[in-house]
Amino acid sequence: MILAAGRGERMRPLTDETPKALLRAGGRTLIEHHLENLRRAGVEDVVINHAHLGHRIEAAVGDGGRYALRIHYSPEPVALETAGGIANALPILGQGAFLVVNADVYCDLEFSGLLARAAPRLQPSPGTLAYLVLVDNPDHHADGDFALHGDEVLATGGARLTFSGIGIYRSELFGGIPRGQKARLGALLKTAADAGRVRGEHYRGRWCDVGTPERLARLDRELATGA
Repeated sequence: MILAAGRGERMRPLTDETPKALLRAGGRTLIEHHLENLRRAGVEDVVINHAHLGHRIEAAVGDGGRYALRIHYSPEPVALETAGGIANALPILGQGAFLVVNADVYCDLEFSGLLARAAPRLQPSPGTLAYLVLVDNPDHHADGDFALHGDEVLATGGARLTFSGIGIYRSELFGGIPRGQKARLGALLKTAADAGRVRGEHYRGRWCDVGTPERLARLDRELATGA
């Protein structure tokens, strides 16, 4: 699932007429970078949620045929926050585990390897509900979100890292959220981490939270020059 429902207030005026997912860096839209990564990983079906200017996302991406994917849309009349958007899409996502990525991040982590590493930890018997990709803290989020002890994600204690916006979740994590209700992912993950049910990894490659026009411009320059 690609999360593309955010309004992008900090990206204005760029997002007044263009949804964040369709902003361009390195010659491609942000969402195209994810779609191509998912295709390389062997994924066949992708759910995209949207709210603000969602019709433009559907017009740009279509049914996914050009990416050798099947695209399913989960429209939201009002953005439901991250966990609410995922819960709303569960009838399409189905049971079991699925990968979720924020449309407004860029990361050169190959999803194929991530899926292979996470799969053994997300079987029903260990009781793990989520597998998170954590990254070094950027300047704009210096305090981080979670600590990592081995592969166990901790809500408190230890040196903290930043959640990248990329995770693999079991559907049970969202089972208590009614469809159409707003809900944030952070609190849900912290509760699960406190219960010892979250695993993860520290990724040290290129990652960018494309949250401002300045960060988008910097990422575009880096991708264009190969820096």
